[in-house]
Amino acid sequence: MTMLHSVDFFPAGGFSIAVEPRSPQGAFPEHHHDFHEIVLVEQGTGIHVFNGQPQTLCGGCVCFIRDHDRHLYEQTDNLHLTNVLYRSPEAFRFLCGLRDLLPQESEGDYPALWRINNTLMTQAKALIAQLPPGSPTFSLQQQAEQELRFMQLLVLLRQGCSMQQDNSQESRLRHLLDWLNDHYSEEIDWDELANRFSLSLRTLHRQMKQQTGNAPQRYLNRVRLLHSRHLLRHSDMRITDIAFQCGFGDSNHFSTLFKREFGYAPRNVRQHMN
Repeated sequence: MTMLHSVDFFPAGGFSIAVEPRSPQGAFPEHHHDFHEIVLVEQGTGIHVFNGQPQTLCGGCVCFIRDHDRHLYEQTDNLHLTNVLYRSPEAFRFLCGLRDLLPQESEGDYPALWRINNTLMTQAKALIAQLPPGSPTFSLQQQAEQELRFMQLLVLLRQGCSMQQDNSQESRLRHLLDWLNDHYSEEIDWDELANRFSLSLRTLHRQMKQQTGNAPQRYLNRVRLLHSRHLLRHSDMRITDIAFQCGFGDSNHFSTLFKREFGYAPRNVRQHMN
């Protein structure tokens, strides 16, 4: 597995923050690094495999990666990212207590994926643009300004995560996507789901296509297929049982969709693992 080192990304001196835009981000093999990272997804779609667990990415997603996490990107489509790298929450000279603004792990569960709306994404990008770049000549003033902007960014992202109570269509769609990621294996009635989140069926189709690049059923199938591939790789369950557990009522249909999505059949995953 590739390891990325801070010396290749951070400027010399005492600076704790660096910005790495990826426009676009192509597929990238599994790796880890000796620094932490906040990834803002500006547009496009892709799959982010975080510590072996697949996540579907689209505009508005924010990913938090720690220095001991491993991750990769695959099946990217016009995926534009802004990566904000930082050495560690304890590496800041003028700030303390930053861990309290970051996602909190609880009983082994780390909420590494947040969603924010388009307005907050624009504000976050503006804040990142104001981060003073590192320079060969180290300056305490520059470092203090860097750290101030970084804390403002964390506060803004937490604000976006806590705005789950606003009742805009965009917020309701974010709720719906989070719900699908937890309930993908259930039988989905799109009319009923639209009513559940106070969206018209037409609005649901239009906004999901705009936000994720996929029609609702295509998005749902992709989430199901990602989880099925994870089970194929990391469990001894029979392929038929995996298909049913992930929400597919017909194992032959599952195999057809799986091959269409990944380019190989489910049995090939097992053969490769063996």
